[in-house]
Amino acid sequence: MHNCHDDILAYHDDEVTLPKSEQDEMRERRDTNRRRLKSGLDRDEEPSPSECQTQGSYAHRTMVQHPQKDYDIDDGVHFWKDDLKGPNGGDKTARAAKEMVRKALHDGRFTRPPEIRSNCVRVYYDAGYHVDVPVYRKAKRVVWGEEQIHIEIASTDWKTADPVAVTRWFRERNERLSPDTTNGRQLRRQTRLHKAFAGSRESWRTRMATGFTITTLIANECYRANVLREDESLYHTMVAIRDRLDGDLEVAHPTVHGEMLTSGPDDGRTKFLRERLSWAVDELDVLFKPNCTRQEALKAWDRVFDTTFFSDRLKSEEASGRAGAGVGGAPALIGAPDRPVVDRRGGGRYA
Repeated sequence: MHNCHDDILAYHDDEVTLPKSEQDEMRERRDTNRRRLKSGLDRDEEPSPSECQTQGSYAHRTMVQHPQKDYDIDDGVHFWKDDLKGPNGGDKTARAAKEMVRKALHDGRFTRPPEIRSNCVRVYYDAGYHVDVPVYRKAKRVVWGEEQIHIEIASTDWKTADPVAVTRWFRERNERLSPDTTNGRQLRRQTRLHKAFAGSRESWRTRMATGFTITTLIANECYRANVLREDESLYHTMVAIRDRLDGDLEVAHPTVHGEMLTSGPDDGRTKFLRERLSWAVDELDVLFKPNCTRQEALKAWDRVFDTTFFSDRLKSEEASGRAGAGVGGAPALIGAPDRPVVDRRGGGRYA
């Protein structure tokens, strides 16, 4: 396989990983949202939350750049069950708890007011961001003589949940399966790259598998590690996901027993992901030609990610007289001994 190790790492670091300015902006949005929520609850004489807890791709650090800055920050709010009482002293319903949070978050300055969704309250920002605020209630229970905290999420009803379980799961998989320890570790980088591929065309957006589904497929089943070759890891993980979905389009939740992330054996979103991966793998066939040129290889990666980033790198090299230099300038075959590479794994901005 033609060696584009440095090119894939450069694409990840420059075009996929969030720049610090956007990290800082999202963190400020999250913190502002928390302050607005607490102020609104106080204004409405509602109970104060026991804590707020970031989750999802923001907590996993697998968010990727988006040209319209359509970023989703998940920031759950937790209340003690005994504090969530209705006017007659009974427990608040899941819907009433979400309405309480929605009302507290709406201070009249939003162009689009916060909305109640099935599993959260969503806050929209003009800059393109939105913050999802899942609402949880918790209570102390004694199980076999040991005190435990039981947590439920406000969904269509109150449902048992563990909001940090997915974060623990992903971090454990990333640390255990990645062959490196720098630049976020490889499993996290591969997750970002696959999410970037899935979001590379606006026309794919409503048809593509969710980021969480893609993350689960990679971290639980399909990740193919390669400490020296980021491009080979990417290619073989793509192939593994495609082959896995050839046999079964359903994907189970990684931490909730019996819950599925897909909508049945003919799920349209995972089917679309499989189709797009099959197309991408076919586009990358050129990398296996014995006489594949650097130009052909980079154009193939351009097509896969719908970018000119890779070809622009070659133009830059040619302009500076460096064309063909380094690991990207010579073909390498899968199965052949790995040649020395320039290690850029420590250079990520959002590791």
